[in-house]
Order: sequence, then C-alpha cells, then structure tokens
Amino acid sequence: MLHHISLGVRDLVVAGRFYDAVLNALGYRRVFEDDTAIGYGLIDDQDLLCLKLRDDASAPGAGFHLAFAALSREAVDAFHRAALQAGGRDNGTAGLRPDYGDGYYAAFVIDPDGHRIEAVVNAVEGASQG
Repeated sequence: MLHHISLGVRDLVVAGRFYDAVLNALGYRRVFEDDTAIGYGLIDDQDLLCLKLRDDASAPGAGFHLAFAALSREAVDAFHRAALQAGGRDNGTAGLRPDYGDGYYAAFVIDPDGHRIEAVVNAVEGASQG
C-alpha cells in the first residue's frame, strides 16, 4: 500500500547516525543521500524511509508510530540495542507482546526527534513459515 514514508528531522547528521544503526540491524541501508535528505531501503535510489531536514520538524503525537519488519527476534533485539546506543530512548524493551498475538515479538524506541518506532517479527517460534 505505501510507497515510502518521510520523517522530518532537525539534525540530519544525528538522525542519519541513529537510523544507520537501527535500520542496519534490520538489514536496511542508506540507498541515497544529499544535503537535505537520507533515504533507506534495500535498492539504490529506491527509499522506503526518507529523512528530510526541516528546521520546524516535529514528531506526530501519541498514537502514531512506525513499525519496521524484522526477520527474527535476534534482529529485534539488535534494533533495540542499536537504538539505545545511538541516542534513542527506550519505549518498550524487546519481548513478546501477547496482547498482539502469540508470536508478536517487538521493541519500541523513541528516536532523537521524538518519532516513535518499533521493530517487530510476528511468528511463533518453531512454527512453519511455509
């Protein structure tokens, strides 16, 4: 449904350092950059997430967050560790969230600009993914 998402950030260097760390933990990378934007994804020049430098950037209010797909619980754990080491704030340590389903394993953080983000894998361990 979505082609890409853009987030306004006040400091592109700080935001880039943060998203380099957390998205690398999930297998994504910078796919383009210029003086006012950094794009992340899997394929060069095809960003799925774009950070845009904006002096008046502000994060959306409560109730809005972005959830990034992880391939494993280990990747969710790595995302959470990387986020905290890169200046993010904990908003829910990595673990099972039974209210969301038997296999919903996620971590929640707040980035340096106040955006609420999550990494999640939704699979029961040991179950066939066929």
